[in-house]
Amino acid sequence: MAPAASEAAPARLDNCPAPAKLNLFLHVTGRRADGYHLLQTVFQLIDYGDLLHFETRSDGRIRRLSAVAGVPEHSDLIVRAASLLQQHCVAAGRPAPGVDIRIDKRLPMGGGLGGGSSDAATTLMALNQLWQTGLTRPALMALGAQLGADVPFFIFGENAFAEGIGEILQPVATAECWYVVIEPGVAVATPKIFASDELTRDTKVVRITDFSRHDALHCGFGKNDLQEVAVKLFAPINDAIEWLKTYGDARMTGSGACVFCAVSTEQAADAVLRNVPACWKAWKARALRRHPMLSIIGAGHAAN
Repeated sequence: MAPAASEAAPARLDNCPAPAKLNLFLHVTGRRADGYHLLQTVFQLIDYGDLLHFETRSDGRIRRLSAVAGVPEHSDLIVRAASLLQQHCVAAGRPAPGVDIRIDKRLPMGGGLGGGSSDAATTLMALNQLWQTGLTRPALMALGAQLGADVPFFIFGENAFAEGIGEILQPVATAECWYVVIEPGVAVATPKIFASDELTRDTKVVRITDFSRHDALHCGFGKNDLQEVAVKLFAPINDAIEWLKTYGDARMTGSGACVFCAVSTEQAADAVLRNVPACWKAWKARALRRHPMLSIIGAGHAAN
C-alpha cells in the first residue's frame, strides 16, 4: 500500500545552512607513522556560511545546478557527499534517488573556515532525511570522514574539543560572543602548511578543562601552530592579524587565511567593522551552540 500523502518523504529542502567554523586554538602535538598530524583544537560554529537547496530526482542523477568558481562539479565535496550516500543506499539494497543541488556560496576557498567540509556535512544531513536513508549521526559521521577530516565535526552538530586527526570529539561550552572575521584576500592550500619543515609538531598536550576554565572569551588560550608558517608565506595574513590585534586576541583560523577576534557584543563588532581597511572583506558573526541544521532535520539526527 502506498503511503498517505502526509507521510510521503519531502521532495525538497531549501535554505539548508552550512555554517563556518573557527578554530579557537589549534595545536599540532605529533605526527603518526602514516604522515597524518595529531591535533588538538576547539571548533566553534558561527552563524555565517553557505546556504544549500535540495530537490530530489527520480532518475538517480546527482547535479549541482550552481557554478562554483574554481571547483568543477565532479570534484565538489557537495556532489561527492551525495554520491557517497547514494552508494551506501545501493550497497544496502535500497533505492538510489537522485538530487538537484543549488548553493548560495559565501565562504571563501582556502579561508580556514571549513566551507567545503560544512557544505558536505549539510548535504549528508539533508539527503539522509530527503532520501529517508535512516542513518544515525555516528553513521553519517563515519561516511563524512571519508570526505575530509572536518566533515564529522559539522555532523556532530555542536562546538567540540577535538583530538586525534580531528575525529575524536567532545562537546565543549564556549563563550556567548560575537566574532569579527577578516578575509585577507589570499587562499591557503592546507597541505602546503602541514608539509612545511618550519611547522611545530610537538606542542604540549592540553586538557579540555584547561580550555573550559579560561576567561570568558577564551582569549589568550593556546595558539594556532599553523599561523607561524602561514604568515611567512602570505604577508596579507600577518597584516590582518596585526591590525586586528588592536581590538582583541586576533589569530588565524585553521590553516588560514581568515583571521578573527572575539568581542562581547554585536555593537563592539560593528565598531571594529567600521574601521576595517577597504582592502579587506570583513564581517561579523554570532557564536552558535548547535548546528542550525538540527532545527530542520529534527531531534532524530542525534540518535546514537
